[in-house]
Amino acid sequence: MKLDLLYEFQPKTGPYSEPFPLGQKRAEQQTYREAIEEITFADTLGFQTAWVVEHHFREGRSAAPCNETILGALSQVTENIRLGFGVVLLPSGFQHPVRVAEKVATVDVLSGGRVEWGTGRSTPNEQLAFGVPADDRSREMWREAFEFVIAAWTNERLSWKSPTIDFPERFITPRPYQDPHPPAWLAAASEQSAYNAGKLGLGLLSFALMQPVDKMAEHIATYRRGQAACEAPLPKFTNDRVGAYTLVHCTDDPEEAERYGLWDSVRWWYQNLAEFTLQWELAHLPEEEKAQVFPLLEPTIRGDIDIRKYTDEDMIIVGTPEECLEKILRYEAAGVDQLLCYTQFGTLPHEKVMRNLELLGTKVIPELEKRGHRVDYETLFRAS
Repeated sequence: MKLDLLYEFQPKTGPYSEPFPLGQKRAEQQTYREAIEEITFADTLGFQTAWVVEHHFREGRSAAPCNETILGALSQVTENIRLGFGVVLLPSGFQHPVRVAEKVATVDVLSGGRVEWGTGRSTPNEQLAFGVPADDRSREMWREAFEFVIAAWTNERLSWKSPTIDFPERFITPRPYQDPHPPAWLAAASEQSAYNAGKLGLGLLSFALMQPVDKMAEHIATYRRGQAACEAPLPKFTNDRVGAYTLVHCTDDPEEAERYGLWDSVRWWYQNLAEFTLQWELAHLPEEEKAQVFPLLEPTIRGDIDIRKYTDEDMIIVGTPEECLEKILRYEAAGVDQLLCYTQFGTLPHEKVMRNLELLGTKVIPELEKRGHRVDYETLFRAS
């Protein structure tokens, strides 16, 4: 397994961060400064990929609507770490797919071929604001936009005519540094989306949280079944890797971590996620189906569950380097190739996030490297 990072650029504002009485603007500026410093440090420690989200209108949770700008900046201050779009929102209401082709290729050129291209359809919170249908029609819009981007990267000139995209013949530049294009991924929270990712030849970015690791293993098994049914990959080559994300905090002293607010940060983060998920992603589902998708969703919203149950189930990874390694290996056993470590959450102090990265890089990553990898990363990323 490889360790990655996932960044939402979460400002430390609002009632949960009373020790940090920052205004919104100042908080946003601070999270950008801290995140860039953290990812630059991680570049020296052996982390595989830094993924940056595209979120719009996520009050209190994310100030990163333009991941191409952030990744372009990171391309100039890092040398080794790969740069992941986690994800680009593809249905054409969000942006014309030719702009996606241009932006992603530009970052790939600037970084010397270090881009990972994740894609997704988003949730009604964003879809409705951009005029994107908040139903299965967005699936077809995602697919057409994906096909357009691949065609833009791999044809001399391109024209396109359909009910949703009318594009006259043009020469599109730049072309990606990687040949024929960066590895492609699909974000998937549902079983159907995981199956579709496999069947289309895309890597799986599993954002299925609020469930134990054995449930994630079922999610990955569904992806592998889809992969076995793949006859013609949607991109020009198959990406069969699985990435999954969770909260990760490695510490020298768990008691000290409790004093600087670790568990309060975990509790806030999960409750915020649960409330958003219920409002925007699962509102249309009956209660029984909600419980099947996220077993701890309702108890988390009510606040009547001990948040440490999440660590008992290894749904989050918290502890000393030895304890973190033990938990990380459960994700490896479940079939995860790249664990996206979410380290900058809640009100965790910047210096503690930096120490977390240092411990993961010096104590945990070397042990994972000794075990080898299912994927030959050196061959996979060798520039042609």
